[in-house]
Amino acid sequence: MKRLPVAIPVLLMIALALISAMGAHAQAQDWPQRPVKMLVPFAAGGNIDLMGRIAAQRLSEVLGQQFIVENRVGGNGTIAAMEVARAAPDGYTLLWASTNVIAIFPAITKVAFDPVKDFAPVSLFSTSPQVLVVNPKVPANNVAEFIKYVKAQPSKLAYGGGGGPGSASNLIMALFLKRAGLEMTNVSYRGTAPALTDLIAGHIPTMFVPISEALPQARGGNIRMLAVSSATRNRNAPDVASVAEQGFPGFHAVSWTAMMAPAGTGKPIVERIAAEIGRALKDPAFLAQLDKAGVDAAPDASPAAFAAFLGKEIVLWGDAVKTAGVTLQ
Repeated sequence: MKRLPVAIPVLLMIALALISAMGAHAQAQDWPQRPVKMLVPFAAGGNIDLMGRIAAQRLSEVLGQQFIVENRVGGNGTIAAMEVARAAPDGYTLLWASTNVIAIFPAITKVAFDPVKDFAPVSLFSTSPQVLVVNPKVPANNVAEFIKYVKAQPSKLAYGGGGGPGSASNLIMALFLKRAGLEMTNVSYRGTAPALTDLIAGHIPTMFVPISEALPQARGGNIRMLAVSSATRNRNAPDVASVAEQGFPGFHAVSWTAMMAPAGTGKPIVERIAAEIGRALKDPAFLAQLDKAGVDAAPDASPAAFAAFLGKEIVLWGDAVKTAGVTLQ
């Protein structure tokens, strides 16, 4: 029996690799052949839902199939995440992910999914800083003056936390207080709106609030903005320095939205979605929609960039949960 020349098995391996690559390319080219379901973990009307609908509309236009937004409310967003984690990895069920669902809530309590292992990171879409704001009667115009004001009244002042102890605003404040060496009492509210109302009325002196909600009140003179939580200044409030600029280098905590798919979703499909999102985030007309909503476009929409970002976010918010002393359930 003759032995095959060594070159023949090598050629067979190359041929198989080429066939596999061609099959993957065909998979991406053929997808989507029917409507795609995109689960948003929160009710319609909020900023996360709005970002999801803006992205879905764009993808529907460029990919020739409807991206149908379904608001799957419940379990602090975990119901939607769990459904996507268990869905077939065929590109027809996607998750519109956010900071709370993927990075914060899994650090607070046990959830029925792994935020890393059960999902394929597709693309970071938008980021939004929060702003340290005070009632106009508070004698502080910057972070240094705010710290002096609080230290003069140790443990006597309170701050608002819109959305409960595990909300982004509450956790960002906890991180800031730790870095600044301050002690304040948290007063939790069911959402940002009632907390902001109490701040304007003078019932609480300060809180962190999403910049999109802070700007109208600041422009009306109802609150004063002291610092943004992102590492750099926000284009919508260029005169407001970041916390990092004001003596706390490295301080960076933002809320974000992103697209994720079930783990095992084909790389060509993931990369095709990411490429279209990346193109959208460079389109001036598209960016105008994000600007109107008060959010920033992600600087890099690639799956690799989102995966790297996500790894850091899970560590950051996990530390914030511990710092805030949010009880694990």
